[in-house]
Amino acid sequence: MFGRVVVLVGLMLAGQANAMAPEASLRPNLRPAHALRVHEPELPQVRSVARPSVEAGPVLASAQTSSPGVAIATPGLRPVARPQAMVEQVLFKRRALRKTSVCGDIDIQGEAVGAVTGSLPGCGAKDAVRVRSISGVRLSTPSVMHCDLAKSLNRWVSKDVEKAFGRRNKVVSLRVAAHYACRTRNSRPGARISEHGKARAIDISGFTLEDGQTITVLEGWKQRRTRKKLRKIWKAACGPFGTVLGPDADRYHLDHFHLDVARHRGGAYCR
Repeated sequence: MFGRVVVLVGLMLAGQANAMAPEASLRPNLRPAHALRVHEPELPQVRSVARPSVEAGPVLASAQTSSPGVAIATPGLRPVARPQAMVEQVLFKRRALRKTSVCGDIDIQGEAVGAVTGSLPGCGAKDAVRVRSISGVRLSTPSVMHCDLAKSLNRWVSKDVEKAFGRRNKVVSLRVAAHYACRTRNSRPGARISEHGKARAIDISGFTLEDGQTITVLEGWKQRRTRKKLRKIWKAACGPFGTVLGPDADRYHLDHFHLDVARHRGGAYCR
């Protein structure tokens, strides 16, 4: 009897529990839409700026803006075309220089002389030229020489002489002490024919600058402000020329540089 009572009570309690149970399983509540947003720093809005056309020309100054997020377009610069008149003037000048050039080099200005002869055996030269200027640097005296000498002189002047004295007060003229002359070495009786007698030597005694000042080998070789420059160009001549003689060589060359294109078995002879 007691057992039946217990069973009946259990069935009654189970029925109440089932009546209280929800019909469906519980779901988690959805979060509000604003709670799901991730808070990120706001980026400045960049406005696209139209690229200016090429016809607008170069812009000399860029616009300034206080807004850091605004992009500024800077068009590229176009090279300015040279006026046609200027181009024609340059071409005309080059054509004129080419007509008066010698030795096949526009930087060597002068005229053809042809064969030169002398009173002593061994003197003279074939196809000699008379040079007025070298790389824009005038010769104080138009000088007769062989093209080998003219080309060596051009190389020396354009690469070494101009650099030694600088371009602010550049060399505009070379003082020529001697060029072609039918004579013996140092004009001594019975000596061999000088390279001057073959149009293959030239003596330079000074350098005239753009401001009108002339630096002589005789004085400049001893002066503190010029001796370094003169020694530099004397040393640089040893290579383009076969023989280079200066004030330290002997008493015959105290006041000039002797430059010739003679060939020596042991290489260039420089004193």
